[in-house]
Amino acid sequence: MAQVLITDLVAGVRAGRAVSFPTDTVPALAALPEQADLIFAAKQRSQDKPLILMGATAEDLWVYVKGTEAEWQVWQQVAAKYWAGALTLVLPASDRVPKAMNPTDPTTIGVRVPQSAIAQEILAQTGPLATTSANLSGQPPLVTMADIAVQFPDVLTLQTTDVSGMGVPSTVAKWIGSGWEILRQGAVVLQ
Repeated sequence: MAQVLITDLVAGVRAGRAVSFPTDTVPALAALPEQADLIFAAKQRSQDKPLILMGATAEDLWVYVKGTEAEWQVWQQVAAKYWAGALTLVLPASDRVPKAMNPTDPTTIGVRVPQSAIAQEILAQTGPLATTSANLSGQPPLVTMADIAVQFPDVLTLQTTDVSGMGVPSTVAKWIGSGWEILRQGAVVLQ
């Protein structure tokens, strides 16, 4: 049960550990993208449920996606309107995405910029991280860092009382070539 300061959490994730910290939705389990298997193992998560790549800024994430010039314009307009915020965009993946992020469909990647000062501070120091909600697969997301530290004793958990997330997961919108398909309705209504 390791609750740590931001500097130790950042050092831990850089050293290959799984970590947990608050976001603007629900607290995240996170790891370096190439070590996403740590998250699948900790959550007991099926390999066919991909993880989200979370970054401090949209610019940090664009290298992980690929598309046409017209698609880029649409994606960047949506990102400018809703990021930082509770919207995950599922887009065609570039060859920079480690297969561990989405083992059964490496052609797509979910990307998001959280509206959380703590999360952005961490992500600015680590670079984009593979993330998902902090809970065992199929169970409700845990909402306190203390509960996460108990359930995931091998995960470095941020020592903080600021868990100002709203408890509602992000909206997940997948690009289907001509528009968006809502895979999960969350906090953001895409218009």
